[in-house]
Amino acid sequence: MSSNSTTANQAPPTSRRGLARVVASSTTGMALEAYDFLLYGSAAALVFNKLFFPAEDPIVGTLLAFLSYALGFFARPIGGLVFGHFGDRIGRKPLLIISLVLMGGATFAIGLLPTYAAIGVWSAIALSALRLIQGFALGGEWGGAMLLVAERVPARRRGAWTSLPEAGIPLGNLIATGVLAVLAATLDDDAFLDWGWRIPFLLSAVLLVVGYWIRSKVEDAPLFVEAHEQAEKAVAEEAPARTVLREHRRELAACASARLTENIVYYVLTAFILVYAVERSGVDKSVVLNALVLANVIQLVATPFFGALSDKLGRRPVLLGGAIGTAVWIWIFFWLLDTGSSPLVFLAMVGGLIFHSALYGPQAAFFAEQFPTRVRYTGMSISAQVTTVIGGAIAPLIAIALLGAFDSSIPVAIYVVTVAVITSIGVGLAKETHRRDLATMHDTAG
Repeated sequence: MSSNSTTANQAPPTSRRGLARVVASSTTGMALEAYDFLLYGSAAALVFNKLFFPAEDPIVGTLLAFLSYALGFFARPIGGLVFGHFGDRIGRKPLLIISLVLMGGATFAIGLLPTYAAIGVWSAIALSALRLIQGFALGGEWGGAMLLVAERVPARRRGAWTSLPEAGIPLGNLIATGVLAVLAATLDDDAFLDWGWRIPFLLSAVLLVVGYWIRSKVEDAPLFVEAHEQAEKAVAEEAPARTVLREHRRELAACASARLTENIVYYVLTAFILVYAVERSGVDKSVVLNALVLANVIQLVATPFFGALSDKLGRRPVLLGGAIGTAVWIWIFFWLLDTGSSPLVFLAMVGGLIFHSALYGPQAAFFAEQFPTRVRYTGMSISAQVTTVIGGAIAPLIAIALLGAFDSSIPVAIYVVTVAVITSIGVGLAKETHRRDLATMHDTAG
């Protein structure tokens, strides 16, 4: 594998209009992903613990709700393997359309579910099943959506271009938290719990229709089409997952370490904060949701900024800056929340998501530069989704458990600092990749 190639930094040409359509397709899919998946996390903290997992102890109900939240993460590696395998074999586009429909359909169905009061335990079972479908679909979305862009653009701008669809994550989260904030401000608690919580889930149909329409008009990158044609003429190859696990273990480790802190800190900031700030620090729910809205607006700009910065400075310096900054800010973050001051709660969220953007902005480009074309979808999906189980699935659970056991934010901060150290070591040991040519990697990959 010519991982050190720096001479041929030109991707196959794509018209400006065609590239804009591709970016819009990937961005819309990522926005739907964030809207669907992170809406569930917010609802787990505010609604599901009461309507689907009732318990005498509020902490127990919340913990059960977050356990159902974690189920989706455990389905993501399976989705990553399935979508990665077929995405490397038959194309990125058809698999991305399937993932979009599964994600949007499952979220819409959640909005129609009867609660525990109506059908008992079957409500929790149905909710968990839909959560598994969400996770399975999302496991294949990120890698493919990023590759639609990464395999079309030159290395010198890859960080900037791939960070645009990555900004779909704060966009989707912004839409979800914005809808929740409007509902929280206009409905009393009884109305919100009775029917208001269903509205944002049903609204996912809008993103689904728009995303499907745009994505259906996008084709796979010429780089992949050429590699696919060459593979069809060659002797049958082994499964992409087996190739990745045998030949690219070092690259998998580099990606996993880069992903770890990004995932954990994101779900601590966007999901656990609703438990910590509202139930422990006494901050009004609408203040927290409005702080999430403002922070995600800023992250819409910060994510592309750090992606573009990684084109100039390299992926490693920006990723390391994000990890070290997170390790420092987490202490300030909890101190600001404990004040109960609305402006300081806003500052806590904004600072946290800015450092998260430094971890996330360069991520798609960094991952794509680790694997040759014939296994790139699989390699990106495995490294991203397996790490997400370790990070996103259990991060809120660990944070809630630590808070319950010690009644203090200090153990939670130590937890975040620990993973930030792991990320710093892993990224520090990785090779710089911001000038690698994806086409040459394909040509000489062994």
